Amino acid sequence: MNYKKTLLMPKTAFPMKANLPHREPTIQQEWEETKLYERLMEQTKDNPLFILHDGPPYANGDLHLGHAMNKILKDFILRYKSLSGYHTPYVPGWDTHGLPIETALTKTKKVNRKKLSVAEFRAKCEEYALKQVDRQREQFKRLGVQADWDNPYITLHKSYEAAQIELFGEMAKKGYIYKDLKAVYWSPSSESALAEAEIEYKDKRSPSIYVAFKVEDGKGVLQADEELVIWTTTPWTLPANLGISVHRDLDYAVVEEAGRKLVVAEERLGALKDILEWKEARVLRTIKGRELEYITAQHPFYDRTSLVMLGDHVTTDAGTGCVHTAPGHGEEDFHIGKTYGLEILSPVNERGYFTEEASGFEGQFYDAANPAITELLKENGALLHLSFITHSYAHDWRTKKPVIYRATPQWFASIKDFRADMLKNIEEVEWYPAWGETRLRNMVRDREDWCISRQRAWGVPIPVFYGENLEPIITDQTITHVAELFREHGSNIWFEWDTKDLLPEGFVSEHSPNGQFTREKDIMDVWFDSGSSHHAVLEQRDELVRPADVYLEGSDQYRGWFNSSLSTAVAVTGKAPYKTIISHGFALDGDGRKMSKSLGNVVAPQDVAKELGVDILRLWVASSDYQADVRVSQDILKQVAEAYRKIRNTVRFLLGNIADFSPADNRVTFADLTSVDRFIHFKRQHVIQEVRDAYERYDFSTVIQTVHHFCTNDLSAFYLDFAKDVLYIEKADDSRRRAIQTVMYDTLKDILVLLAPLLPHTMDEAWKHLTDTKEDSVHLASMPTAELASDHQEDMTFWQSFMTLRDEVLKALEEARNEKVIGKSLQAQVDIAPLTTEAKDLLLRTDNLGQLLIVSGVQIKEEIDGDDVRTFEHLKIKVSAKEGERCERCWTVTEDVGNDERYPDLCSRCATVVDSLVLEDVE
Repeated sequence: MNYKKTLLMPKTAFPMKANLPHREPTIQQEWEETKLYERLMEQTKDNPLFILHDGPPYANGDLHLGHAMNKILKDFILRYKSLSGYHTPYVPGWDTHGLPIETALTKTKKVNRKKLSVAEFRAKCEEYALKQVDRQREQFKRLGVQADWDNPYITLHKSYEAAQIELFGEMAKKGYIYKDLKAVYWSPSSESALAEAEIEYKDKRSPSIYVAFKVEDGKGVLQADEELVIWTTTPWTLPANLGISVHRDLDYAVVEEAGRKLVVAEERLGALKDILEWKEARVLRTIKGRELEYITAQHPFYDRTSLVMLGDHVTTDAGTGCVHTAPGHGEEDFHIGKTYGLEILSPVNERGYFTEEASGFEGQFYDAANPAITELLKENGALLHLSFITHSYAHDWRTKKPVIYRATPQWFASIKDFRADMLKNIEEVEWYPAWGETRLRNMVRDREDWCISRQRAWGVPIPVFYGENLEPIITDQTITHVAELFREHGSNIWFEWDTKDLLPEGFVSEHSPNGQFTREKDIMDVWFDSGSSHHAVLEQRDELVRPADVYLEGSDQYRGWFNSSLSTAVAVTGKAPYKTIISHGFALDGDGRKMSKSLGNVVAPQDVAKELGVDILRLWVASSDYQADVRVSQDILKQVAEAYRKIRNTVRFLLGNIADFSPADNRVTFADLTSVDRFIHFKRQHVIQEVRDAYERYDFSTVIQTVHHFCTNDLSAFYLDFAKDVLYIEKADDSRRRAIQTVMYDTLKDILVLLAPLLPHTMDEAWKHLTDTKEDSVHLASMPTAELASDHQEDMTFWQSFMTLRDEVLKALEEARNEKVIGKSLQAQVDIAPLTTEAKDLLLRTDNLGQLLIVSGVQIKEEIDGDDVRTFEHLKIKVSAKEGERCERCWTVTEDVGNDERYPDLCSRCATVVDSLVLEDVE
């Protein structure tokens, strides 16, 4: 007889092989065709609102792994919150203005910028940006991200630009917007001013020079034959030198060396003797810094003097204690220069080339002029020392090229005017990780103003008019009118229409008695664009609300979007635009290096989707400590795929063994569950609670670890393992079998929902194979709630103690198997002598002990002797081969095989079961 056909083996159409790269697109297509997102929004529309506001990625190029990690993390949160009963509209966004798009057109697309008008060039920028949006949108959708993809917010949209103008107007109305001449970060490669958020620091090799300035008027303190010594790593700024700064409280020494009398800070003497190779340096006298004020020195190569000033920024950490001061090329230089009434000289144009004001160097690129300047210093006898150093230097984070300080008229937002309110709001925000609060607070604490103007073409224009006296005009009337024009026509009209057509009809101003007006040509910083989204999106769209519950972005956004959003929101509302900030680290290669094409270590999300599937990528994100930098490589992804396989196999096993189970017809009551069934039930409740707690604190790795441990240890290695003896062997409607199926069905259903936010494709695929579910998608279900009954602790304690004893038995079986005493565990007879009263009591209270241990015989004895006895902490164990014959159906070794003459190969249990079956085609 073919006894295999009498077994109730697992049956399921849920495939063992995931084949995710092919199956996921089909699942996503079904989501779109069935309008899953729209149905979800309709289902939850009356529920409490939860808003995660999307920080807009830049619309340029394919997505990288950082983009993928960011959007996947957001999707985790929103899917969880939706399953937990919240209404979670998610509006994705894109940042579409700025230099990279201009550069892409001129370099990659070979657009000749000079042959186009500003309006024509902007039209091409818009066309390019929108194509990038479409490309990235499809790539984000492939990641399984659930969103209102048909209605995103895009910073170049007319409605967005209009709202941004309104926000600018509100800040201006409060007096926070002003124009001034200041030394700001300037990028010659971008030909534009930059804000601090657009600066990154990289190593740069620079000349290090020490220069002597001869005293011109010593004010009776210094003599004409004495010289002040400065140090700089930017020789190119010497044409703009107008002063030397010293500290009022420092002692300055007049040092005689090789016939020259040099003035330096006394604290720097030791270091300078080594650097300048002084042989016989002799201190003639010391002078307090304050005594040097208003002394003048001769510029080393121009016919003008440099004023000695007192500055608190002077230190003795490096240099000479006498600081070269060029008000047009340094922030501190600028401030002290204004204090002392110096000219703000900046003889470098927007491209980084010297102007006529830098006589002798005009037309040279600033950095390339360093050798010529040092050579001139040498010729004039002013150069004391030249060497080269490698140091951290400010770079344009877009072009990756060095920036300079350059004094130009710019528009600013005065952060200091509402800084206290920003700091107060920072304290009220919830931070993940906690150090984010300190990081943003430190950035805001010392910030004075924000340079918001850029000298580019592709962006939102600064909506300012000028009268005939060149005074800026910003009124409620002009702001409202420009905003409405942009809402109807878009911001391109600023560069297409005449100025008079951009003003309200009949507009008059005291600044233009003849009615002649001009307009600002600069555009706004792109961080002002994205930083306006709380007003342009959260306030403008009916389904959203400000403040958002969560902003989640990379850790670089403390200086970027987190900062600019806070600045603009506090300026106009007094409140932060977010309740919670979550930040994540960067994706690195397996060796912890930054990914780059040149190193060949880039792992592209599109490639992972094609090779392994998006759920593997999502599992990698979920398993990672994402708040720090995260490593990824092919080997790491293979490990993730193995963890995925174990989860999938558990799901498949559960599905296969409940194929003939109907929860409506076959479910047993809780009272009919055995103690071990109740243990798994209660264990599941703890898993549910731990998982939900982890989700609430955005700790996705704990979600995965908790479920994975439950599947691997509690289910696969224990409950499901011994349950096979019941599920396969007993009759279909056996009460014990139905009890186990009840536990398995409930367990599977909960696992599918618990993991649905992280593995949405796999869990939804499995959900389709689950019987008697009212929802056609797991994403329309509800997150399970833990039922931690007060009387469950006895079962939990009993079985946790049993698992400790079971581990000792399993170890003894493994040792016996290695010694060839037995083959499979069902060939074993296990004799156990408990070493403690507690262990003895526990084993004697355990029903079906042999079945639980998956052995054919178990005996509890008072004592066991012999060389083959193994002693553990709680048990002495002897493993031997079980006497008897193996049942050909259940494979148990027993002495009652053949007791029923009709079934000579079966044990009594199997014979009874087979005899009860209606046998068709089993011969």
